[in-house]
Amino acid sequence: IFGALAVAWIALCLVRARRDLDDRLAPMAGLVAAFIFAVQMLNFPVLPGVSGHLLGGALAVILVGPWVGALCVATVLIVQCLLFADGGLTALGLNITNMALLGTAAGYLLVVVLLRLLPLGPTAFLASVVSVVVASQSFVLQYWLGGTTALSLPAIAGAMAGVHTLIG
Repeated sequence: IFGALAVAWIALCLVRARRDLDDRLAPMAGLVAAFIFAVQMLNFPVLPGVSGHLLGGALAVILVGPWVGALCVATVLIVQCLLFADGGLTALGLNITNMALLGTAAGYLLVVVLLRLLPLGPTAFLASVVSVVVASQSFVLQYWLGGTTALSLPAIAGAMAGVHTLIG
């Protein structure tokens, strides 16, 4: 289900990004994807078989916009999955949904709202923290829906929120 959702949203991002991409933005998107790829290689253990990552979704939307930013993060996730078996094919739709779509969407919405009230520095900081926590809590919901854990939902949510607040 989440694989199909990810494909549909990435298709929408591709259509919308075509309007945004130009000779100036395309190289920046490549640099953003390369930077996100590098920082996502840092893993922080949270639960057995679960790790946290620096996501970069908020940074991506600030630098290249929401549509291209989501594509940058999705591209990084696809490369990590296929070349390094990080996350795996069965989790790719979930990872794209959580990190590339929900994480960047949360970051973008916060940036749009907070830039009216705050300078860029605090806005970027808050958007980074919240976008990472939103992505982690989406994972918590999916983990719970899978029904393969003896841990309680509040315990998982708390562990993920705590670690991901620090990561953000």
